[in-house]
Amino acid sequence: MRWGPVVVVAAAGLGAIRARTIRAVPAELRSPALWLPITTAGPISLAIGRWAYDLIATRIADDVEVTRHDVDGGQEVYVYRPPQPNGGALLWIHGGGTVQGRPENDHDLCSRLARDQGIVVVSTRYRLAPEHPFPAAHDDCFAALQWLHRSTDMLGIDPGRIAVGGASAGGGLAAGVVQRAHDEGVPVAFQLLLYPMLDDRTTTRPRSQRGRLVWTPDANVFGWAAYLGAAHASTDLPRYAAPGRRTDLAGLPPTWIGVGDLDLFYEEDTGYAQRLKAAGTAVDLRIEPGMYHAADYLKHTSPSMRAFRQSMFDAVGRGLGSPCS
Repeated sequence: MRWGPVVVVAAAGLGAIRARTIRAVPAELRSPALWLPITTAGPISLAIGRWAYDLIATRIADDVEVTRHDVDGGQEVYVYRPPQPNGGALLWIHGGGTVQGRPENDHDLCSRLARDQGIVVVSTRYRLAPEHPFPAAHDDCFAALQWLHRSTDMLGIDPGRIAVGGASAGGGLAAGVVQRAHDEGVPVAFQLLLYPMLDDRTTTRPRSQRGRLVWTPDANVFGWAAYLGAAHASTDLPRYAAPGRRTDLAGLPPTWIGVGDLDLFYEEDTGYAQRLKAAGTAVDLRIEPGMYHAADYLKHTSPSMRAFRQSMFDAVGRGLGSPCS
C-alpha cells in the first residue's frame, strides 16, 4: 500500500477541520498561530512548550518598580509597586496547565495592573508537574499568600485589601488557595479567576466544539494527569486539588470570572460562577463571544481583548475598594 496519498488525504481532512474551527473565531481574534498545533499533550510537546515559555519575558510598564523576594520553601516572588500605591494588593498566579509557564511571562499584565489600579501585585513562581505533583504548586502559592500577609508593613499594604487571582491553571490554583484561606482564616477580599482550570472531571466529558484551540482536551488530560495522577477523575481527591469539586462554597469572597464561549473551560467556569452565586457570593461573570483559551495573550491588541482585559482590571479596583480613611 502506498502511504503517500493516504497521508495527503488525511492532512487535507485535518486542514479542513481546522479551517472550520478558525472560521468560528471573530476575524479580530484570528492568528496564523492558530493553524499550528499549539498544545501540550505529551513529553515532547511539553519540552517544546517549556522552551517557548522560557523565551517569553513581557515588557514591564513604565513607572512600575519591580523587585524579587525569597519566600519560605525556596520559591521566589516578583513584587510590582506602582508610583502611588493605595494599600491594595493582588497575589497573581501564572498559567500553563500546571506543567509549564513562569512569572516572567506576565510582567506586562502584572505591572499594568499595578500601575493602572494603584495596587501592589505579587507574582509567584511555583513548582511544576509532573516533576512536582499536587500539593507542590498549591503549597507554594499558599506560602506566597502567607508571605504577602506577613509583609504588609514592608509593602505598605492593608491586610484587609488583599486579592488572589490567576489565569488558566493559575486561576485554578488561585481558587484552591482562596478556599484554603477561607478554611484557615487567612483574609482574602476578592478573587480574580481568568478562564480558570477548576475541575479535573472535564477530562471525562464528551468532546464538543469548545476547546479546539490552544488548550485542547488532549492537553487537559495530560495536564491533570501530570498534576494529580492518571486515575484522578475516578477517585476522591484531597481538598484543594481540584477546586471545582468543592461542594460547600459558602463564605468565599466576591469573585470575577472571565471566560470565552469557545474555551474548553466554559462549562466548568460558568458552573462554578453559578454555584458561588447560589452560596451567597457576589460574582461578576464575563463571557466573551468568540473567544478561545488565552486569546487575550495571543491577540492582546484587538479591541475585544482590550475590553476584556479592562473589565478584569476594573473588577480588581472595585473588589479591593478604597483605601481605609
